[in-house]
Formats: sequence, C-alpha cells, structure tokens
Amino acid sequence: MPVEKMRFSIFLAPFHPLGENPTLALERDFELIERLDALGYDEAWIGEHHSAGWETIASPEVFIAAAAARTRHIKLGTGVVSLPYHHPLMVADRMVLLDHITRGRVLFGVGPGALPTDALMLGIDPNLQRPRMNEALAVIIRLFTEVEPITYESDWFSLRNARLQLRPFTKPHMPIAVAAVQSPAGMVAAGENGAGVLTMSVPRGKTAAALADFWNIAEETAATHGKTMDRNEWRVVLHVHLAGSRKEALDQIRHRAGRYRIEYSEGTTGSAQPSGLGVAEAAEHFVTQGDWCVGTPADLIAKIEELQHYSGGFGGLMVQAVDWADAEDLHHSYDLLARYVMPHFQGSLAGLEASRADASQITSQLREVRKEALSKAQADYAATRDPAG
Repeated sequence: MPVEKMRFSIFLAPFHPLGENPTLALERDFELIERLDALGYDEAWIGEHHSAGWETIASPEVFIAAAAARTRHIKLGTGVVSLPYHHPLMVADRMVLLDHITRGRVLFGVGPGALPTDALMLGIDPNLQRPRMNEALAVIIRLFTEVEPITYESDWFSLRNARLQLRPFTKPHMPIAVAAVQSPAGMVAAGENGAGVLTMSVPRGKTAAALADFWNIAEETAATHGKTMDRNEWRVVLHVHLAGSRKEALDQIRHRAGRYRIEYSEGTTGSAQPSGLGVAEAAEHFVTQGDWCVGTPADLIAKIEELQHYSGGFGGLMVQAVDWADAEDLHHSYDLLARYVMPHFQGSLAGLEASRADASQITSQLREVRKEALSKAQADYAATRDPAG
C-alpha cells in the first residue's frame, strides 16, 4: 500500500571516522542539512550519543536550534532523544522551546539509548532502559497535553505539581516517533502511544520480509490500547550512496565504508558480528550481500519498491548519513536522489508524463499546424512588402 507522496530525509547520527577534525566534521553536517533544505528534502533526524568516538552530537536539541537558523523549510527531528538519560520535564520543556523556535518544524523522536557505553557511564542498567523510555514518554505526552499540574513518583524521577509554562506551538504537540531497530519493544511502544516509527530497512538478523511482521506488532498493540497506527508515519532507514554507475558509487565509498563496517559496527559497538574481512574487501561484500543500496538512482528506485512490497507500505525513506566519501561525492549522491528518485515516489512526474504522451499522439498534426502557421506568416509578411498586393 504505497503512500501517495513519500517523504525523504536523513538520519544524521552522525558517523565520522576517527582521525579527522571533529569541529570541521560538525560544520560539514550543518552544510549538508543546508543543502538538503535547498534540494527539497523533507526532514533531517539528529542523533544523541555520548561515547564510542564516531557519533559526536551529544544534544540533538542544541544542534537542531543551530540548524534551524540556517534553514527555511526542512523539518528537524531528534533521532533520537535517549529518554532514560533525562528527566522527562526537561525533555518536554526543551522540545516545546524548539517547537516555538522553529515555528513548528521540529519532530520528536525517542528511544531507550542505542549505545550500551552511554548507559554504563550513567550507571543505568541496560535492562531498565526500555521500560524507562516507555514510562518517560507517557509522562512527556501528559505534560504536552495536560494543563493541570501533574504529580508523579517513579524510582528514577519525581514530579511535584509539574506543568509546562510554555505550551506546544504545534497542537496538540509536535509529531512523535519511536525508534525500532531489532527488538519488538519499539514497535510496542509506538503502538501503545499511536506514534510514528523510525526503523532500519531490515530488522537486524532478518530479511526484508520481516518488515511486515514488525509493523503488525505495532498495529496489534495499538488496537489493544485504542490507538491507530498510520503507515504514513513509518520511516525506514537505508544506507544509500548514488553515482553515475555502480562501480563509480562503490569506488567513492570503498575505503571509508570498509572502515565504518569493520572499525565501528564490528570493532566499536559490536552491533555486527566479525566478518573476518579487511577494510578493502568489506565495502564490496556488504554492498553485494547486505542491504546497502550503493549504485544508481534506478537501483534505489528498485530497492524502495522492494521494501514497499515486503513491508506493505511506509511513508518515509531515511538515508543513513555516513561520512564515507568526499563531500563533493556525498552531495552529488543527495542531488541524484532529489532529481531522479524523489519524483518517482512523490507524484510530481505524472502530469508531465501525461502531457508529453498527449502531445506525442498528435505529432503529425502538430507538424502540419506549424507548417501552415509558418506559411501564413511568410505570406502576411510578403504582403506588407509588396505595395501592389
């Protein structure tokens, strides 16, 4: 069930390889979002991380405030705020402030916290992260929507006659989305709150066919809580790099993509099992055997259609923004996506194609009309030049 107009965005964790100037890397992140704003991308989602060296934005809210001043149209989301790390009142207050600063361009993505090293530094038992996220989200939604003071006692935070003095700019509040990567817990939390979903293209360790089952968890949960899920608010994350040919695209990312897989996914977070491959071989292997889309715009169109088929339909594609090529090549990849992929899924070509088809049916007639008009113009001109005429 494809949506009428798919949204296109990025997930900016960000992923910057070690060894580079981090200040300049952050500046490139801002420049990328400015470029995406000009190209008509719908959203950019900004991550929160505190350890492991690659993902260097500690506060998506601060980054979003700066990015909002440099952009005009693109919506800016927290991708995500790790709710167990924060007092819910502070999160709600910061998001409402951003909602006003951006005049309604902010999106609220939440999660339990992706990096175990973050939780360990904060002394949080990883087994408590998901239930704490659910508890915090329910309280934050109450703070967004209720005006009367709230008193609430948890084993990790307290509220005493608490309410937001600044009410949301967006009514009843900015859109909310829950991260769902591997465990069903994220889909359950989305269903309980009728929230949107941010998920990987394929749940880890599964095939694309698992997407439909993943979504069913949210729908079934929503039904038991009197909520409704909207596929338009389901955003799927995909690794993407585009160029004029598959070879060119792979060559542009080969070394840094290999580092990203070997040094980050396998060697830093342990989110991927050791492949035994070297950096030089890793990128090609995961392009051909994994679910990365590294190739041409036509390849990405086919990949999105495949994911739509297996999932039953989703509303947004999020490109996982990896700093794995030179800035010029990265920007060109996003340009190609905007020029040739977006129109295919946003209905912006239908009128042009129909109009061209109409014209092509009467080309012979149009030639005769053009010939007659030219002959008449020539005759009329000749008459003005001939006094006897």
